[in-house]
Amino acid sequence: MTLIKEASWLYPLKGLVYFASHPFLYPLLRARLLPCLILSFFVLATLFFWTYLPQVAFLAIFHGRHLAFINGAFLVLGEGSVITALLFECFFVDETLVDVFDATLINEGCRDLVATSRLIDPSASDPVKQLGKPTASVVYSPFSLRQIIEFIIFLPLNFIPVAGTPMFLVMTGYRAGQLHHFRYFQLLGFTKKERKNYLSRRKLRYTWFGVTALILQLVPVLSMLFLITTSAGSALWASKLEKKRSLMSNSNDLEPGPRYQDDPA
Repeated sequence: MTLIKEASWLYPLKGLVYFASHPFLYPLLRARLLPCLILSFFVLATLFFWTYLPQVAFLAIFHGRHLAFINGAFLVLGEGSVITALLFECFFVDETLVDVFDATLINEGCRDLVATSRLIDPSASDPVKQLGKPTASVVYSPFSLRQIIEFIIFLPLNFIPVAGTPMFLVMTGYRAGQLHHFRYFQLLGFTKKERKNYLSRRKLRYTWFGVTALILQLVPVLSMLFLITTSAGSALWASKLEKKRSLMSNSNDLEPGPRYQDDPA
């Protein structure tokens, strides 16, 4: 049961529940909610108007008429989520994602970790108000050209009947999942090599996290809302990893050294 509760794919969903149940996070969303909804609606409406039927017609060659309409919708929603995410991460949301991530870490007892890259006011009334100015570069999820290229490369998987869309989500999930922990690695001070080694040992866990996050971002209009709540979920996962790391470090410190023996010489 514990293994199920700690499964990485659950954390984006936990983030949604966590965000909804912690009102101190609401002000971070309030300023972004209307632009999020308007931009998401505009991007999806434009894509469906201009590209949905042509893509359905093309998919019908491979899938048949009925499946083509369903998979065509998934294809347009995926394209829309990528375009909207790029626009928001470039112009609007990244600072908000960092604040949600850091405030969640503070609330989960990881204040010292957050303090490595920004000022903290412990006397403030809630974790969001405790957040001060950054003392180092802060980025939640950097622009990834590789992710865009992979998205384009794996897009034809959607042409495969039934299994194509799930395959596409799994193949793109790993890159999406690891980008949600870029801020965590930044706080740990990982070099690019250390980050790569860390991720290589946890590919499956980050893939499933990314798959769930991508599915949430396919929800029409609400994709950016779920991007923000997923940052809370990624912080919850990071806090669990950090607590385990601290326990292991403390247990190693408490391990007895080699037994003392007199040197007969």
